[in-house]
Amino acid sequence: MAKIQLGVLFGSRSCEREVAIISAVQLMNHVDPDKYDVIPVYISEQGVWYTGAALRDIKSYTPFNPDAKGIDQVTLDLTASSGALLANRPAKGLFGHPTQEVVARLEVCVIVMHGLNGEDGTLQGLLELANLPYTSTGVAGSAIGMDKIMMKQFFRGAGNLPCLPDCAFTRAMFAADRQAVLDRVEKELGYPVFVKPANLGSSIGVSRADDREGLIDSLELAFDYDRRVLVEKGLDKPIELNCSVLGYDDDVTASPIEMPLSSEQFLDFKEKYLANGGSKGMASLHRVLPAPIEDSLRERIQQLSCDIFRMLDCKGVVRIDYMFDRASEKVYITEINTIPGSLAFYLWENAGVKYSQLIDRMVDAALRAHEDRNLRNYAFTSDILKSVSLGGAKGAKGAKGTKGTKL
Repeated sequence: MAKIQLGVLFGSRSCEREVAIISAVQLMNHVDPDKYDVIPVYISEQGVWYTGAALRDIKSYTPFNPDAKGIDQVTLDLTASSGALLANRPAKGLFGHPTQEVVARLEVCVIVMHGLNGEDGTLQGLLELANLPYTSTGVAGSAIGMDKIMMKQFFRGAGNLPCLPDCAFTRAMFAADRQAVLDRVEKELGYPVFVKPANLGSSIGVSRADDREGLIDSLELAFDYDRRVLVEKGLDKPIELNCSVLGYDDDVTASPIEMPLSSEQFLDFKEKYLANGGSKGMASLHRVLPAPIEDSLRERIQQLSCDIFRMLDCKGVVRIDYMFDRASEKVYITEINTIPGSLAFYLWENAGVKYSQLIDRMVDAALRAHEDRNLRNYAFTSDILKSVSLGGAKGAKGAKGTKGTKL
């Protein structure tokens, strides 16, 4: 049986590029070599695409050298179902001509992107244009999941799902009337609050404010990373709980729930990704797994997670993060990560699913979704073009005295 040519796409123009590199190398090290030929596809911070066996070694990125042996600069052929990675070769000899060579063909793509230009639906749209199966949530769900402001609006509109109170602002609003922004936060939310760039993950640009001076600093920090910012009401020592969901369509399963442990007021980038040297990504985070919570709360979170997965038409593996307020015994959705750090493999290992098996199930979901997408009828035809007359120089206004359709 022929192996699947498995493209692992990672990196990209994102503040979370280095996190994606760690997640991708982890994944490539756990792929079953009897089932797949792994084709690394690294997208650099300049947006240039590269492939080559050397990209499977984490040392290739400290620093990254595009001219190193075993690395080719490539472009993806967007012809539907081609999957070809094309490399330009220089001319040989005095009368030679530059050539273009197919260095690999992708059959299925595992997207390992965190943040903009990859997790946000942009790369998903590109792969749909190229008619290639891919493992992550689709274009719409990815875009909503990446944007914290839209995500919370969706959750509230999709069934009044439990979200913390918040305010949202643009950079222009803050520049035009700083006082009005501060007054609104204090009137509607009070302190403490958490200030977050709308389109970033990994806690980058996120900070807590306990007073007006701190709020100003937090807003200025967040606006450095995004033109839109979410300000969210803080809780008093909440419990963080995370749940992963795996599947596609009607085949959806929730993982055990983890309780991340933090010495700070919230999990920042350093604690998430640099613990124990950072070589294990999110897998290195200190946690209690499974979380020591009541069965009723565990079942509620798992059911809610599956509901959210279906609402956003997700596929593959996602992770949904929650805050549990011990005082009110209420649980609140923090966010959905449509491509979670380390692909949340550690949550599934706790459920008895090996990382290699998780990859198999992600690929299966990608292939099923691709098959469903190709069942769409694109062959509808009509006689509309035969009856159209653009009227020469009159263009789309039509032409008098013709029998054609006036546009």
